[in-house]
Amino acid sequence: MDLDINTVRIARTRDDCVLRPGEAFLGGGTFLYSEPVPAGVTGLVDLTGMGWEPWSVDGSGLRVAGTCTLEELVSGPGSLGGSPGAPGAQGPYRALGIVRECVSALTLSPKVARTATVGGNLALGLPAGSMAGLFAALDAVAVVWTPVGGSREVPVSALVTGAGLVGLAPSELLREVRVPAAALGQRTAFRRAALTPNGRTAAMVTGRTSAGGGVSSRVLLVLTASVPAPVVVEVAPGEHGELDRLIDGIGAVGADAVGADAGWFEDTHGTPAWRAAMTRRLAHEVLDELGGGV
Repeated sequence: MDLDINTVRIARTRDDCVLRPGEAFLGGGTFLYSEPVPAGVTGLVDLTGMGWEPWSVDGSGLRVAGTCTLEELVSGPGSLGGSPGAPGAQGPYRALGIVRECVSALTLSPKVARTATVGGNLALGLPAGSMAGLFAALDAVAVVWTPVGGSREVPVSALVTGAGLVGLAPSELLREVRVPAAALGQRTAFRRAALTPNGRTAAMVTGRTSAGGGVSSRVLLVLTASVPAPVVVEVAPGEHGELDRLIDGIGAVGADAVGADAGWFEDTHGTPAWRAAMTRRLAHEVLDELGGGV
């Protein structure tokens, strides 16, 4: 590791979060410390000094700070969701049952999990960054601080716009992620594929559904890792033909296009054709799981 920078400032107030020329925000730093410093970056602003509460939950829903570590996410909100078959899996926070699986999809060590942050993972915009798939499935919005003192909200499903690209303007800061209370009690499901057991995620599908009278009405699926940016599709339970049609439209042009700017992602962790096939299989599995009752 060779951090060729001149300054590091610890932010303690919002005024400290106004970037100076050449500065960039520092969350956990686990990715930054493993890569060359981006061109033009000469200083870092450490956000951990802000002292934000990692997470909280009340009648309005769940709030997760941008500086919440992945370990805190698992031990906090992740513990509220329970596990399949456990009492918590049927409670008011049942949707959070996929938190642990989404964090595990990053195949990180406990040391990294103690430092890497939710906001950092989202702001990187990496296809395999599973926080996008998690929070998009939970219908979450990202609260973004603007450099002039205001804030705006962006659906997490629209925050990542491409491989390594996010909808944040220069000097904007991801303050927190908010999950509405209505989503917390709904059922969720998770599937993941990689070329090797401990390899980087090459295809991931998260899903959520509402249920009434024992029958699910709609199933929302979020496809990540196999595409440069999250693709969200929604179908009725059992509509496997419609799901196939939507997946066929990924990267297409015209009326049938779904995620037309995305297409299938390619790197050393999987070819586009293989990722497409795995995504299709996983999506049908999630639809089966969420399409049948409570």
